[in-house]
Parts: sequence; C-alpha cells; structure tokens
Amino acid sequence: MAETQNCILYSFIFSLLFTSWCCATNFKTNTLDVSGSIHSTLNLFSLQTQQQLELDEEVTVKGKPSFSTSSSSPSFSVEIHPRVFIHAPHRSHKDYKSLTHSRLARDSARVNWLFAASELAIRGITRSTLKPVSACRDGTCLYQVSYGDGSYTVGDFVTETVSFGSSGSVPKVALGCGHDNEGLFVGAAGLLGLGGGRLSLPSQIEATSFSYCLVDRDSLKSSTLEFNSARPSYSVTAPILKNNKLNTFYYVGLTGFSVGGQPVSIPPALFSLDDSGSGGVIVDSGTAITRLPTQAYDSLRDAFTRLTQHLKSAGGVALFDTCYDFSSMTSVKVPTVAMHFAGGQTLDLPAKNYLIPVDSSGTFCFAFAQTTSSMSIIGNVQQQGTRVHFDIAKAQVAFSQNNC
Repeated sequence: MAETQNCILYSFIFSLLFTSWCCATNFKTNTLDVSGSIHSTLNLFSLQTQQQLELDEEVTVKGKPSFSTSSSSPSFSVEIHPRVFIHAPHRSHKDYKSLTHSRLARDSARVNWLFAASELAIRGITRSTLKPVSACRDGTCLYQVSYGDGSYTVGDFVTETVSFGSSGSVPKVALGCGHDNEGLFVGAAGLLGLGGGRLSLPSQIEATSFSYCLVDRDSLKSSTLEFNSARPSYSVTAPILKNNKLNTFYYVGLTGFSVGGQPVSIPPALFSLDDSGSGGVIVDSGTAITRLPTQAYDSLRDAFTRLTQHLKSAGGVALFDTCYDFSSMTSVKVPTVAMHFAGGQTLDLPAKNYLIPVDSSGTFCFAFAQTTSSMSIIGNVQQQGTRVHFDIAKAQVAFSQNNC
C-alpha cells in the first residue's frame, strides 16, 4: 500500500513539473541571428569598411544631393545614409563596445533634453520668456540651437528658395546657415527638421505626408526620405494625437505590449496623454532606445525575463538592466515582442529590434529602458527596417516592415 502511494505521489510531482514546463515553453518565438549581428559589429571596424567609408564620405559630403521625382505626382524622395558615412566609428572608438557606450551616453543626454523641453512647454515657459532679447541687428538675424547630445549650431537665420529637383521649388523657406557647427553632424551638409512645428520642413513646404525608413544602425546601406508619397498598403496604422501644449512631437495612441503572444499587464493610463499635455507616447527618430515609465517598463521586462530564464544572463550594461550571453550561439529563439495601438492594430517587432549587440563578444541586451517621466518614446532601434509614414493630413502614422 505504501509503495502504491509513493508511486502515485511521484507520478503526481512529475506530472506537475511536465505540465509547468509545457506551459512555460508554449509561447510565440522569433529567431535572433546572433552570428549575423556580431559580424556587423566587427565589420564596422574592419580595414575594408574603413577604406569604403573614406570613399563614401568623400562622395556623400562633396557630391550634390540627388532627388528622385515623378512627373505625374508632387511626391519626391531624398536618399539618406547611416551616420557612419560621415562619422566613421573607427576614428574615435577602439571597438564596438566603446562605440555602444558612447551611443548610449548620447542617447541618455538627448532623452533628458527632450523631457526637459517638453516639461517647459507644458508649463507654458517659452524661450522668449527665459531670454527676451532680439537676435536681429542691422537687418541680419542670428540663431543658436543646442541639441540633447551636446551638438550645437550657430549662424544666420535666413529665408531662401528651396528647390526639389524637377518637382519645383518653394520660396521663403526659413532656415539656418550655420557658421559654427559642433558635434555629431559635423561633416553633414545640414540638419533637416521633420517635427510638427512651424519651422520644420514638412510644415514650410506644406507637405501632406512624409516617410522614412531607417536601415540597421550598423548597416552600410542607404534608404530614402519621401514626401507626399502614398502610404504602403500593407502597414500597421495608429492615430496621431494632438497635444495642444506641444506641437513639435508626434504623439501616437499606444495601448500596450505583448510578449510571447500574451498581453502584458500594463494600465493603459500609463500611455495616455492627459488634458494638461503630460504623458503620452511619441515616435522619435532621434532617440535610439525606447523609453517607458518605470511601471510599464518593469512589467514588460519581467514578462520577457520569465520566458528567457533558460538563457544565460550577462548582467547589466549602461542603461540596460537585462542582457544575455549568446557567445556560444549562432542563432537563438526568443519570445516575440509586439506593440498594440488604438484601433486594435499590432506591430510585431523583429528580434533584432529588441535584442541588440553591445559588444562583439556575444552580449545582447533587451533594448528598452525605464524613465521617471510620464512621457514614453518609441525610439529608432524599434523602427529599424520599417518605413514609418506620417500622414499629416489624416493624422495617422503607419508602420510598414521590410520596406526600405
């Protein structure tokens, strides 16, 4: 009798363990190409790439900008290149790990600047309130702009006729002619403002829409910035929300996340834009890592780590607190991560858009970070390889993957 009871007990325990294991592994997965990602990090610092970047930089900086236009449509496009074309990493960094730490430090500085600027705008504090002086003398106006990563530009504030190839020109476009440009855009022909403010290029040329596709940050390929082009038919859409206190940013109706195909328990209010102008979620091409309020981030991270307990942890790196050691792998299956938007549409992220290499030794980190601000930011790592289309006329943003 005792032997029978022991058998029943052991069978019961085994059944529980087996059921637990089955449930834990029954989730949606993506495959992360570990070896391909590591190869890209090494390729950035190879002699062949350095020589190619030297050549491409000469062509990009000295050559004239090219425009692709259509005779039957007012749309036009401009070729865009990764930052490495004008700021080759091997010149200032010894390896990919050093480059990553530098990128993350700049990104944190930019995010702090964004949050500070938004807080001032919400409080109704403008630049004229802080420094009510004229920048114009003897018919010449000056400008000075500082950016969150420490870059700045100083020069003449002018109006000029801007032409776009054979598609025509726009008179009296306000722009800055920089005489002292310091920071990451040194070597570039200029900086193009795409925000919602009155002085952005889309606003001044009265564009009805624009779109861009950002190639992987370690890629040497180029893509396009398009104006007034049609939205791709196969895309995930989200409403653009209006913040009456701040018109520079593009706010979207994000409602939540799912991990491994299961919704993450996050109060929707954490992503809401309130009447005071606080909170909300913006899409920003200049911020690298997506930022979420602490409660939302903790829930997302915990949902991910619960399904990756079998993977080797590598501790934290800089602003990342969840990293893995994939040094012994060529590829690995990981839980899916998806964003959900108002209207019921879902954007499934590729694995490389949420697990990124931070060195060339196989350390990958979960590419989200927490913030104490109530405002969330969808960064460019999550946008890589996706055409992001801003329909200004219809107040809608569309995400179309694999469309660079």
